[in-house]
Amino acid sequence: MQFIDLKAQYEFAKQRIDQRIAAVLDHGQYIMGPEVSELEGQLARYVGVKHAITCANGTDALQLALMAMGVGPGDAVIVPTFTFFASAEAVAFVGATPVFADVDSRTFNLDGEKLAATIGKVQASSSLKLKAIMAVDLFGQPAAYESIQSIASAHNLLVIEDAAQGFGGERNGKRAGSFGDIATTSFFPAKPLGCYGDGGAVFTNNDDYAALIKSLRVHGKGSDKYDNVRIGMNSRLDTLQAAVLLEKLVLFPAELARRQHVAGLYSAELENNPVVVTPKCEGGVTSSWAQYTLQAKAVSRSTLQRSLQRQHIPTAVYYATCMHQQSAFTSATPPLSDLSVAESLAACCFSLPMHPYLADEEVERVIFTLQNTLL
Repeated sequence: MQFIDLKAQYEFAKQRIDQRIAAVLDHGQYIMGPEVSELEGQLARYVGVKHAITCANGTDALQLALMAMGVGPGDAVIVPTFTFFASAEAVAFVGATPVFADVDSRTFNLDGEKLAATIGKVQASSSLKLKAIMAVDLFGQPAAYESIQSIASAHNLLVIEDAAQGFGGERNGKRAGSFGDIATTSFFPAKPLGCYGDGGAVFTNNDDYAALIKSLRVHGKGSDKYDNVRIGMNSRLDTLQAAVLLEKLVLFPAELARRQHVAGLYSAELENNPVVVTPKCEGGVTSSWAQYTLQAKAVSRSTLQRSLQRQHIPTAVYYATCMHQQSAFTSATPPLSDLSVAESLAACCFSLPMHPYLADEEVERVIFTLQNTLL
């Protein structure tokens, strides 16, 4: 059993993907070839925004978003502490300061009440100028953008949606990537929509942001490549990756449906299991189930993982160390608020196999193993 089976996906779509790659090899436009603009158009239509601008990876997408918003030294951006390092790293990279906030224990996303409290503490006790909130759609579920946007508007803050794991998820009829002032995603191979290398994208309805990001991703280019009007970066999605993503996007709706099915099987059987706590989606929310993440309850996480490992069932632990506990941030950005929920999650969460090519009998074997752990 594979934790994420990329080989099975390739075998399913091999002929179409190979044809797309061969077409790129034939025309030879390996950087910013026609497949890149074709993909950007399809991504924008899928998400439901005016602009989708691809780039080299999801971390660059965050950095491009921050640069376009003018976030820099002296500014602060609120980031959930229970997430991947890149979310806060991008903030630090542009010279701003990440301020960490706690998360909800069932959705794993920013907690609205704690977000508001964190903003209050920054304003009361810090010389930093709050500029934005970066919400992360962790494990596939879009964050509570209604409350996040309301809080942001009350304090005149920008909102960035980090949809690296959320792409394909929905909230009240809107797709991940359409929330906030700017949204970003990653096409890292293990993501719900992944390429065969690195890749990312930025989404926005703001024409000015879109134009700026298109310039920033190519060295701050102006009218041509020798007219550099600003300091930018080199962050272009290569044409081969765009070709792969075009074919994977065709498969994506069916794969999302299969992810829903697998998650439904897990939740139906494990929801009342005494040894774990299952993830919960808020009303009106559909997760893309980038991961299916449990919390160990009656026994330790390591005990459950060993039990599964004995049956050759792989598991993974994501974010065993919160952002505010990372060596890069412990001295530079001391916590301004209580982060105990995230610390608890970091100590007990683990993820089960989750991908669209997981057979029902494999899911049942995982469930059976967990149900019999205490017997």
